[in-house]
Amino acid sequence: MELHVGVDSEKTVVSAYPLRSRSGRIRRTRVGTLVETSPCAPSGRTLEQRVVFAARVALPLLFVSAVAAAFGFSWWLAAAGSAGLVGYVWRRQARAAQIAAFAVPRDEALPQAERARVLWTAAERTAFDGALASSRRVRATWPALAGMVDPVLADRSLTRALDELATVLGRRQELRRLRADLSGVEVADIPVDSPARAAVIEQAERADALWRETGAAADRILASIETAARAGESFLRERQVAATARYAERTLARVTGTPAAAESGPELADRTEAVIAAYRDLAV
Repeated sequence: MELHVGVDSEKTVVSAYPLRSRSGRIRRTRVGTLVETSPCAPSGRTLEQRVVFAARVALPLLFVSAVAAAFGFSWWLAAAGSAGLVGYVWRRQARAAQIAAFAVPRDEALPQAERARVLWTAAERTAFDGALASSRRVRATWPALAGMVDPVLADRSLTRALDELATVLGRRQELRRLRADLSGVEVADIPVDSPARAAVIEQAERADALWRETGAAADRILASIETAARAGESFLRERQVAATARYAERTLARVTGTPAAAESGPELADRTEAVIAAYRDLAV
């Protein structure tokens, strides 16, 4: 299972399939089963600069075409190849000058579980961006946690957690809009025993219940990722402090001539349980 994540200035796209750009250029960074796709900064080349560059490319190509024609090669074939190359260079430069934005995947034919989730609202985007940042912190601790954490299983659990979070936030985004629509319905002038009024109130209550349910689910996933990040980072910091304490003890023993006490630095064996427990919660 792969998860492709793209964040531009207007939206966050989470998909099981590679993302495409609507404009500008993008670059992909793969870490395990997570592929982060980020926009490239515009080149800043103006139209005049692009015209000048294309002309500089075209002139030597015209010369080569003329030489080829003089030696009996088909001039129109050489000219067509030169024109195609100049057009390719022009298109590349024009795209590089644009502000990058991801295309919204058209995957209506796919099953609901495989469709891309597109987050537009600021609150949901902020929550997912925070989880993505925490996941980077989690992955950064894995090299130092060799033997404690299986990086393959941990990678799958972390990617699955991000995928589930994107699904929950997508539902929450829709519920946000629905609740706003329902709150705008005026029922004060409708009779109390009206079926329409009762239906609106019932749907509003259902929407509120789902809102609380998705909020709790999102908080649980966010907390599990953050807990795993903090547990790993705390363990690494404590191990560094223990190493410093042992080094200081050996140095002082050498200076004073007093034998060093064995294993007098902080004991870390019990701390491994916290790290392992955090990854167990992440996998649930």
